[in-house]
Amino acid sequence: MNSEESCLFCKMIRGEGGALVVYESGASFVFLDHRPLFPGHCLLAPRRHYETLMDVPREELEPIFFDVQLVSRAVERALGADGVFVAINNRISQSVPHLHVHIVPRSRGDGLKGFFWPRHPYGSDGEAEEIRKKLSDAIEEIKGGPGR
Repeated sequence: MNSEESCLFCKMIRGEGGALVVYESGASFVFLDHRPLFPGHCLLAPRRHYETLMDVPREELEPIFFDVQLVSRAVERALGADGVFVAINNRISQSVPHLHVHIVPRSRGDGLKGFFWPRHPYGSDGEAEEIRKKLSDAIEEIKGGPGR
């Protein structure tokens, strides 16, 4: 069985999973998370099976993220949220190997403190500059390479 046949989210998209569907478009499938951080916590999955954000072809990113923006607006409007937290896990902490975007309603004083993990400041300006250079170089390499 290939990954699309066994993938939980692909099954839900095919109507086999009992999802509480919030919205569907040609690009995306949006449903309520069954273990929400807060009521209204939505998951948006591309209709096509991609494991991570890096696997999505460039031309498919715009319609997916248009839907992220649309659902984010709807969460704020429908639930009176002060804002939304939008997050993607790629491999690490990704419980289902099908790309999905968490859209979580936020309210001032809701108890979530920014990112959920401890912060690790740079040891020096030199260390920060070294990391900045590595990232900039990798971006230029990727842009010039076969992956764009």
